[in-house]
Amino acid sequence: MKSNQNYKNAALAALKGRWASAIVASIIFCGAVWAFSVPCMLSSFAVQGLLQIDLNVCVAMQLIYCLGMLLIVAPLTIGCSNAFLRLLREGHGNVSQNLASYAFNGYWRNIWGAFLTRFFIFLWSLLLIIPGLVKNYSYALTPYLLKEFPELSANQCINLSKKMMKGHKFDLFFLHLSFIGWIILAVLSAGIGLFGLVPYIEASEAAFYQEVKTEYFKS
Repeated sequence: MKSNQNYKNAALAALKGRWASAIVASIIFCGAVWAFSVPCMLSSFAVQGLLQIDLNVCVAMQLIYCLGMLLIVAPLTIGCSNAFLRLLREGHGNVSQNLASYAFNGYWRNIWGAFLTRFFIFLWSLLLIIPGLVKNYSYALTPYLLKEFPELSANQCINLSKKMMKGHKFDLFFLHLSFIGWIILAVLSAGIGLFGLVPYIEASEAAFYQEVKTEYFKS
């Protein structure tokens, strides 16, 4: 496997001259996450007594959050991963257009794949936090596989991700850990820095996926 810096260098090379479109895609994705997360946060504050909100409104906010994360954010997550993979492979610069295309073409398959992934992770998390975290990394390649292997079922894509990530879960964990400094800076910028950081992380993850895929299918 390559070093984290190799993945980051590949990401920066792919993003060179294409940052504007990548940031637009990042704004779309982050905006969707925030749009559905805010009602959830407000209802949580109400439960803690920090806000005065009617109980029925709180329930509605939680429902909006759950439906929004499943029906909008989940396919956008898949679209985001594959849009940056295409950018990395082909240099295709219209990242925001590709995000929408990958997210909503095969829409129900995307939702089903995302639902199964989160459901399995949730079941493992019932044991303890660590098993859930391990499975989160085991299934991390599923968004790419759902698009690259349309002949496979969503469950088969999850299982393939598990096989491909055998021996590589810590590699991806350390790649994520290497961004911690940038994440802190993004948070300190009131979240604005995330719009530039998300493309960097997504492109690096796409480079990681490409390396793991190449290694797996060579063996």
